[in-house]
Formats: sequence, C-alpha cells, structure tokens
Amino acid sequence: MKEVKLSELLTLEQLETELYRGQSWDLGFRALFGGQVLGQALAAAQQTVAEGQVAHSLHSYFLLPGDASKAVVYDVESIRDGRSFCTRRVKAIQNGRTIFFMTVSFQFPETGLEHQFAQMPDVPAAETLTPEIECYRKLFANMPDSVKEKLSYHEPIDMRSVQSINPAAPESREPVRYVWMRANEALGADISMHQRMMAYASDYYFLVTALQPHGLSIMDKSIRMATIDHAIWFHREFDFNQWVLYCMDSPFAGNARGLVKGQFFDLDGNLIASTMQEGLVRHIQS
Repeated sequence: MKEVKLSELLTLEQLETELYRGQSWDLGFRALFGGQVLGQALAAAQQTVAEGQVAHSLHSYFLLPGDASKAVVYDVESIRDGRSFCTRRVKAIQNGRTIFFMTVSFQFPETGLEHQFAQMPDVPAAETLTPEIECYRKLFANMPDSVKEKLSYHEPIDMRSVQSINPAAPESREPVRYVWMRANEALGADISMHQRMMAYASDYYFLVTALQPHGLSIMDKSIRMATIDHAIWFHREFDFNQWVLYCMDSPFAGNARGLVKGQFFDLDGNLIASTMQEGLVRHIQS
C-alpha cells in the first residue's frame, strides 16, 4: 500500500494568483473531513504573505458539506497588509459553491509581556497508551476492505487517547477528553507546515466531546452532527513531531448546538494553541 503523507494533502497546487487547489481524502465520514479544509485553507493563506509572517489566529465557518471524492479550490483575498499584521480571507469552493470561509491573521514575531494562566493536566505519558489506529483496526476488523482502506488515511497523525472510549459502546461520562498527538512524518523546520498539521488535527474528537454526557457517539445513526464554526489561536512556535496534549471539554450544549473548547500543551507544559468550535448536534428520535 502506498505510504500516506499528510504533508502532501496540505501542499496545494497554484492555479493562478491567490487561487489554489487541494486534493481530498475520504476518511470514512459522512462528508469531507473538516480538518482537511482547515489545514488547506491555512496553507493557501500562508502562501500569500511576506516571508517571516506567522499565522496567530484563524476564524472559520463551514457553510455546506464537502464532497470527499472531489478536489477543493481555495480563493484567497488580501484584506490588509500592515507593518506588523496582515489579514487574509479564504473561500473554499466545490462545484461552483462556497462550502467554507476563513479569515486568518498573520504577524511578524515580536517580544512583549508574557504570562500563562493555564495548567496542563497530569496524565499518563503518550508512550504508555495504545495508538488509536490500533483500536480502530480491531473495531473494524470484520468490516469490508473498502472501510479498512479508509483507516490508512488516519495513520499520518499518531493519536493516543488518555480516556478509553469505545464509540461502538459509548457510556455517559463528563464532557472532557485528553488526546496525545504528533505527526508521523518529519515536518522540517518551517512552522507553516506544523501549523497546518495542527489545524488538521484540531478537528479530531472535538465536537464529539459534547456527546459524552449523553452516552452517545458519532456512530449512533440517530445523531446528526456538523461543524458550524472553528477558531484557532496559535500562541507559540511548536514542534508537531513531538508529542502535544490536546485537552478538550464541552461547557455547553443546547438548541441543537454543542460548544467545545480546546488547549494544546507541549511536553514542557507550555500552552501553544487554543481552539473553539460550535456545531450542530441533533438527536433524531424515531
């Protein structure tokens, strides 16, 4: 089987000035994986800024379900170029329709006041935990080969959950989840690719955290879920070839929506990024 490299998915083809195209992976979800669009849209924006400028925040809306069998076109608009900050707006397009919208802000790094009022939880080391991909291979061992093939697209990021959660037999538990993550391929020194990878990975297990108090999982056919908006703030440079801990919790669900927030910590306990997402969470009663 061909080696699957996430860096290739997150490297775009330039079609014209500020116009790019990215290929798609079918991860076995009901629609195109949101993390792919997040990572590719960020990649498109990164290619239009001055050397040395680094993304520090992005805010995005998912407007329509994406088709995992088709490529995605990214149209970048330069909103502002200042001395320190610049702003880009990105539209993701399939079949002539805008499926996703992102605004990204970039900054030349500079020194300033620093503090951290966030504490990394005390959890078992990643090396002591079972890779998620092994758990899913066992879970889908009796599934058709077409389903097993899609699991290979989950391999580029090594993810290891601190809490043991079986999506095929969910139990009611508090809406908190901790997952260790790192890229399985060498990413090099350019922070841009590390940010794309983190943007991609930030959508894993995120909205489903809001299901945990209700004893439901995404595999439940009565559940309809879709991301509405997603935001990331990058606080520090980081190495996604090293383990980072993604801490997620859902402070609220209601009105058929769920809210989740996340924090990424490096091995030294430094807060390197923060995330927020709201999504549709609709329970269809038969």
